[in-house]
Amino acid sequence: MSAPESPPRPRLRDRLPDPGDGDPEAWLDAFLTWVADIGLEPYPAQEEALLELAAGRHVVLSTPTGSGKSLVALALHFKAMAAGRRSFYTAPIKALVNEKFFALCDELGADQVGMLTGDASINWAAPVICCTAEVLSNMALRQGEDCDAPYVVMDEFHYYADPERGVAWQVPLLELPRTTFLLMSATLGNTAFIEERIRARTGREVAHVHSEQRPVPLDFDYRETPMHETVEALLDEGRAPIYGVHFTQREAAERAQALTSARVSDRAQRDRIAEALEGFRFDSPYGKDVKRFLRHGVGLHHAGLLPKYRLLVEQLAQRGLLRVVCGTDTLGVGVNIPIRTVLFSGLSKFDGSTVRLLSVREFKQIAGRAGRKGFDERGSVVCQAPEHEIEKKREQQRRGATAARKRRAPRRAPPPGFVGWDRRSFEKLVHSPPETLTSSFRLGHGMVVSLLQRGSETGERSGGYRLVIDLIDRSHEGPGTRARLRRQAADVVRSLRRAGIVRRSLAGAGPHLHVSRDLQPDFSLHQVLSLYLVDAVGMLDPEEPDYACDVLSLTEAVLDDPRAILQQQVRRARQDLLARLKAEGVPYEERLEKLDRVTHPKPKVEFIRESFRLFAEQHPWVGSDVLHPKSVAREMWEGYEDFADYVRRYGIERSEGLLLRYLSQLHNTLVQSVPEFARNEEIEDAIGFFRAMLGRVDSSLVEEWESRTSPGIPRAGVPPPRPEPLDLARHPRALQARVRAELHGVVRALAQGHYEDAAAGLRQDPDAPWDAARLEAALEPYYAEYERIVFDARARRPELGLMKPRGNRQWDVFQTLLDERDEQLWSLEGEVDLREERAPEGPLVRLRRIGP
Repeated sequence: MSAPESPPRPRLRDRLPDPGDGDPEAWLDAFLTWVADIGLEPYPAQEEALLELAAGRHVVLSTPTGSGKSLVALALHFKAMAAGRRSFYTAPIKALVNEKFFALCDELGADQVGMLTGDASINWAAPVICCTAEVLSNMALRQGEDCDAPYVVMDEFHYYADPERGVAWQVPLLELPRTTFLLMSATLGNTAFIEERIRARTGREVAHVHSEQRPVPLDFDYRETPMHETVEALLDEGRAPIYGVHFTQREAAERAQALTSARVSDRAQRDRIAEALEGFRFDSPYGKDVKRFLRHGVGLHHAGLLPKYRLLVEQLAQRGLLRVVCGTDTLGVGVNIPIRTVLFSGLSKFDGSTVRLLSVREFKQIAGRAGRKGFDERGSVVCQAPEHEIEKKREQQRRGATAARKRRAPRRAPPPGFVGWDRRSFEKLVHSPPETLTSSFRLGHGMVVSLLQRGSETGERSGGYRLVIDLIDRSHEGPGTRARLRRQAADVVRSLRRAGIVRRSLAGAGPHLHVSRDLQPDFSLHQVLSLYLVDAVGMLDPEEPDYACDVLSLTEAVLDDPRAILQQQVRRARQDLLARLKAEGVPYEERLEKLDRVTHPKPKVEFIRESFRLFAEQHPWVGSDVLHPKSVAREMWEGYEDFADYVRRYGIERSEGLLLRYLSQLHNTLVQSVPEFARNEEIEDAIGFFRAMLGRVDSSLVEEWESRTSPGIPRAGVPPPRPEPLDLARHPRALQARVRAELHGVVRALAQGHYEDAAAGLRQDPDAPWDAARLEAALEPYYAEYERIVFDARARRPELGLMKPRGNRQWDVFQTLLDERDEQLWSLEGEVDLREERAPEGPLVRLRRIGP
């Protein structure tokens, strides 16, 4: 007799009180009842925060990681829904926004939750919105007090002090006086000044709820043994799972490699991991290394990995299958890896300009992730001594313990540029409070335009310039900085007037400034480089043979540099040049001079610089260093180079995730920012080429983008139209380009004898799949007649591919194989069927036969 099934976990949405019962506190009773029904008992800090929110106060919630801040945030969303009002959740990174979006969908219903991340949106008219802080900040600037955001949760609020992004956390506090705020972080420090400014701006009290009580207490330890010995000791002490914190991707990868020879897991544990990995395709150049690490029980997690590998590591860790994960300090911003022990490989990092010790806030953000609620009685935070100090100590031990021998021991010098730490540094970080948050208010051209637009729409006297000055005066900066910002605002407005973006009118109560009415209503300077791209593409001649390649160069110039890839391009170029110069007998000093001038490829660079100079004359808000000419995508397109081949050619296996993200951004920019009138067949083919490549390697990024639209920022009180999903059948040029790119990818794999890759590029029929063995067998008669399949520029000629409509949303497709005798007698024959899907994930083409 089977055991009775346990009842399903109750959903919070089902506990919404009747709007007509007239009890304003009914939501709190319903929420607490639900909390009890799911088996939770609120901590004192949680109860205090809930009561303060029920009383209508703002709440600053400063409690350790794992102490239930998310539950308090959920309560505020529930309160808003019970009142029929909107609420927002903001976070610093899209990964946290995505995670919160799905969590809220589970509790409140998918139809009640939306997401906005600036370049993508889902259900953006929903009553509960998850978004990045910048999205809410832009809404607040454009709409001011009319912004429909009565309840706002700002997670990871310590970003308020971030020099680059802190303004996005401050603007809502300045522009939304009728909003109830819940500001949350584990490392806030003293926020008295911020609380006073919120109180003065909104006229309501601010409750600071603080607790040092952790659900899982932490212990701290400083180790002076080599890393592999420390890891083995922690495993023997039962402190797994361990997350090793490194401050570069290279260090994390090298540590994972080194730990494959350590005693990390036993045979039974490795067998469970192997079983969990069955069916997973480690088909990228770095995949074999990731697989090898995992088979030894060691996970690797950093931004240079493909998303599918990072997700796999997270899933294995959540199942308790990984005892050690080597990663970067992204753990401090909420990576979803449950761990017991945080192991710091060091306490200093390179922050982009210099090497420095970790701040107290950075340390505590990372250390606070130790300890799993419900699993561990205690969490552990362990710090490694510097490697050269460990080596020095070992050398002293080998030479003997006498003071005289210690004096004769050779001194171990630290590495160049090293910023050291010791046990006292570690203890200071453990016991010190987080640094006080400081204001990071900045004034930008985009901010000024948004405020001027608002002023024009609301009929503000003097246009929106008064709004600019008011915002500066309300900012949390000191008197001297505010005076400097007012002078800067005047300079910005003058530059915008010279460019014709802002104009001065005489009407009504007097002169006022407004954004030119010749511009589109939703004009924004936040996408200024997209405007340049449109402008520059219009200067090209579509009849030129390099037109498509030049469009790629312009598109790449507006994207951020993938530095690790460009560095490898420079390294390879120097190697090739050095070999040539040596062969030519060029003197040593002259060789060095020539090598110093080597840079990464920058095709069309003179045109890009001159066109941008002309653009900047009309748009003076752009900076002088915002364009980045380069050739990554263009290089791949010109050589029709596969992702894996490109990775291997430059030796960027550890950064293949960076290449994937870059190509995803390029694909999205081509689709979104290159006007359709400027796209010829070759550009459509290039879009299809990169779309097919992304789908073969890891489709998650491009599929996420395609599943969403970016209609803009919602206006207060105006429900936006629901975006329709992409339908390839309604975009024949895009469909044909994608099919052609998929077929070319399959042919290239067949020509190289990579039958598994070819099979992965096909849409499989479950009843008759084309696996590697079947493809190889089908080509045996071909190779009886011909030596090889030719795949070069000729093999990609449009006339070798054919796509014929067969019926309702169905097409027959043919791709001729090019042989060395150019007889063109063999072809791939397949079909595309979109009757049940609009834009299928993965390949489109289902192969029927290969033959003459």
